[in-house]
Amino acid sequence: MKRYLICAATLVLGMALMTSCAKKPELGQGEAAGLGPTPTAGTVAPSGSTAPPRTDTAISRPTAPSESRLPQSAGAGAAARPAGGGNGNQAAGPLQDVFFDFDKDAIREDQRGALDANVGWLKSQPAAKITVEGHADERGTNEYNLALGDRRAKTTRDYLVSKGIEAVRVTTVSYGEERPFVLGHDESAWRWNRRSHFAITAQ
Repeated sequence: MKRYLICAATLVLGMALMTSCAKKPELGQGEAAGLGPTPTAGTVAPSGSTAPPRTDTAISRPTAPSESRLPQSAGAGAAARPAGGGNGNQAAGPLQDVFFDFDKDAIREDQRGALDANVGWLKSQPAAKITVEGHADERGTNEYNLALGDRRAKTTRDYLVSKGIEAVRVTTVSYGEERPFVLGHDESAWRWNRRSHFAITAQ
């Protein structure tokens, strides 16, 4: 009987030890004593958690909204330009900038009125000579934007010439993305930077 009680006690003690060992957490498997589980991708930290926010989430650049949201004419747009933006070296003059759709060099219908007004001023000032500067927003490579600015400037010059302005009075240059009128990294700035600007070189 005594031997039976000793065996039973040994068996109970062994089972108790095995149960406590099975409940002991293993270190290095995503848990550490007192720290809780290691978060994985897609895990939302519970309320009150002190875990730092994830920093590996990709940040996407905003996409350009519909071009219908842009200023409806260069004249109206010039008055609506945000104050304080840009590089500060382009004073207002008698000639109005014209604006372009994203990645395009064609003259927009809503910009022809501004160009026609520029033609009228040039005809009233027969001694005036101008440089048409082509500009682009910051998206794309420097080389691509220089080429795009060049196409915009030449398209603008061709329009003036088609309206009777002598080609020798109009030169072109491209600055690509290098001289933004409005600083910023979204459509509220980009829409002002896709443009042809007119600089009077002789009058």
